[in-house]
Amino acid sequence: MLGNYIIGLREGLEAALVVVVLMAYLGKSGRAHLKPRVWAGIALAILVSVGFGALLTFGPRGLTFQAQEAIGGGLSLIAVGFVTWMIFWMGKASHNISAELKSKVDSAVERPSGTGWALVVLGAVSVGREGLETALFVWANANVGGGGTGVATLGAVLGILTAVVLGVLLNRGAVKLNLSSFFTWTTYFLVFVAAGVFAYAVTDLQEAGFLPGIHDYAFDISAWALTVDPNGIGIAIVKAIFQLTPAMSKLAFGAWLLYLAVMLPICIWRHRQMIAGRKAREAQKAAAQAALTTPAASVAA
Repeated sequence: MLGNYIIGLREGLEAALVVVVLMAYLGKSGRAHLKPRVWAGIALAILVSVGFGALLTFGPRGLTFQAQEAIGGGLSLIAVGFVTWMIFWMGKASHNISAELKSKVDSAVERPSGTGWALVVLGAVSVGREGLETALFVWANANVGGGGTGVATLGAVLGILTAVVLGVLLNRGAVKLNLSSFFTWTTYFLVFVAAGVFAYAVTDLQEAGFLPGIHDYAFDISAWALTVDPNGIGIAIVKAIFQLTPAMSKLAFGAWLLYLAVMLPICIWRHRQMIAGRKAREAQKAAAQAALTTPAASVAA
């Protein structure tokens, strides 16, 4: 529940920020009458995302065990691909996402038809991408955690509702949030979640017979785990952050380690690059202000 809460919070806040930018720009550009069309697109995106989540949850039932595991493993790999792409995309597009959305609004409104119905598509695509990613990743993470789809869905819904409240407060200026720090630290969390989903995908494919070594364990502490309170806060935090299971094959544990070994250094490097870029921009701004004030001080002297 904790892991899916954070997933819902992050993905929901990304979608909320997109909605805030779209609505604010339509209002400031004298196009407030077109807001209902964006809301229509957002409603469509929500319906599609909920339907996709239901399909993931109930669709594979009735299939053979091997087929269910094969589908689960394949979808989990897709979920890992989505979240990995999202991490890179967010780091690259976070600085100009507002300008990009405003450009898309202008393009949609200025089409030859002049009706602005393209805004429905823009709203649906902008929010639907986050919704589909959330549905797929929450479903995959629920399988790793083993807490059940209901608990996972509740955590994700609570996270999304929190994001909606934060989006409203941010839009009204009632609260300030360091979005750069928020997305940076949640990115590290998602890297661990994605590593767990990757390991679970490997396990599914092993159980389906596509990969070998299902009983060749890297470790097996299942007996000890039975003596520990599964509802304890410590166990919940470990599961939410590290996404480890009591028994993991060497191949699955190797996949977990491999993903972390590749992604964590990349995220650390990108974080340092972001800090260095921000310091450079602040230095340039300070130098420009000093250049403007120096001549005035000389004249006064």
